[in-house]
Amino acid sequence: MEKKRVLVVDDDSLFRSSIVEVLRRKGLDVEEASNGNDALGVFSEGAFDLVVSDMKMPGMSGVELLERLRKIDGDVPMLIITAFGDIDSAVDAMKKGAKDYLQKSDRLITELEMNVDRLLELRSLVVENKRLRSAIRDQWNYVGATAEMEKIRDLSKTIAESRSTVLISGESGTGKELVARSIHHQSQRCHGPFIKINCAAMPEGLIESELFGHEKGAFTGAIKRKLGKFELASGGTLLLDEIGEMPAALQAKLLRVLQEREINKVGGDEPVLVDVRVVATTNRDLNKEVGEGRFREDLFYRLNVFHLTLPPLRERKEDIPHLVDHFIKKSNDENGFSVEGLGEGALQLLRSHDWPGNIRELENTIERAVVLTRSGLIPPPLLQAGGVVRDRTDDSSSALRPGTTVAEAEKQLILKTLESCGQNRTKAAAMLDISIRTLRNKLNEYDGKSAA
Repeated sequence: MEKKRVLVVDDDSLFRSSIVEVLRRKGLDVEEASNGNDALGVFSEGAFDLVVSDMKMPGMSGVELLERLRKIDGDVPMLIITAFGDIDSAVDAMKKGAKDYLQKSDRLITELEMNVDRLLELRSLVVENKRLRSAIRDQWNYVGATAEMEKIRDLSKTIAESRSTVLISGESGTGKELVARSIHHQSQRCHGPFIKINCAAMPEGLIESELFGHEKGAFTGAIKRKLGKFELASGGTLLLDEIGEMPAALQAKLLRVLQEREINKVGGDEPVLVDVRVVATTNRDLNKEVGEGRFREDLFYRLNVFHLTLPPLRERKEDIPHLVDHFIKKSNDENGFSVEGLGEGALQLLRSHDWPGNIRELENTIERAVVLTRSGLIPPPLLQAGGVVRDRTDDSSSALRPGTTVAEAEKQLILKTLESCGQNRTKAAAMLDISIRTLRNKLNEYDGKSAA
């Protein structure tokens, strides 16, 4: 475990040395400075987990040092040591960001050790919290380097700053929900809930209750009051997934909610105000749905304040290498594997596929291949193991031809799979979905026939 770093600042060299010795005995990595200017120089050379400083020093006080340090690292905790009776200065330091103060007394060393432990634990929690927040932001920072995806990414950031409704359209598997979450996590509502409801999956008789909630006794089976998705999403974002599937009768009620920002529970008498940002997704052409009378025109315009259209993967194949790297890393992290990337010919195979299932299909293909590979490079046959990706470029003489016997076809498949795995029998057996023993017996059989 990496040592925690502490900076001790005091113009009294004897007192400073005693503090440094106490902290080093606790196993901490301690640096020291005799004044505020020296402390700033030391602090700027590397990250520290805690600063312990005297209050009164020539040239720069502990409070002035605190203000300067927080401009470099706003999260670093600072512990002020002050002379007995100088409470006012200590309180001022606390107001300006110091985490605690200690008075010079007979109990100073004991109290110092206790407070250092507490403040270092606090620092660890702050660092971990920032790491998790960064991970969350990265999670919703969807992958794509094409000009169109860059445009969508930039527009998403701009959209996130408002509370306007957003309509995201695109084929299934293009990442509509991911973009919706990205908008939420980049907005001022990021600390609020993100609630999703699939309009296509809910029975028509229940979707109104799911959206708006109901009062006890509103209908048979309503044995208690229930909050709807709009209330649950208060202060956050509500994702209406597959909005094009919403029943016509409910479309009018949704329009009223978007206009008035209030809902009526099923069986309720009084409207309930809601503070919700609505994002809707669809894999349908809602313009066409409006023209054919299946979707309300006024609701479409209300939803369509901002409209993002996600391109299918077949139209952005240059993003495939970036997506593959992302999914390999994700699967490695989740499973503890060490897959390094794609083997020779694998990327060409992926690019030759049209990906009707879009990014979701690619992710599933890579996840399956990583699980089977576990380490090293993913060989092309593993991408074909699920029967999803087909090699359209294989017109060579080694391809199977009409009249090839089943036994010969089996032999060709086994030998080619072994070759693609660098003769690793464990990987080859996993790819072929047979046991190591069966593979070994087959190879012995082929060797026997060759010897004969």
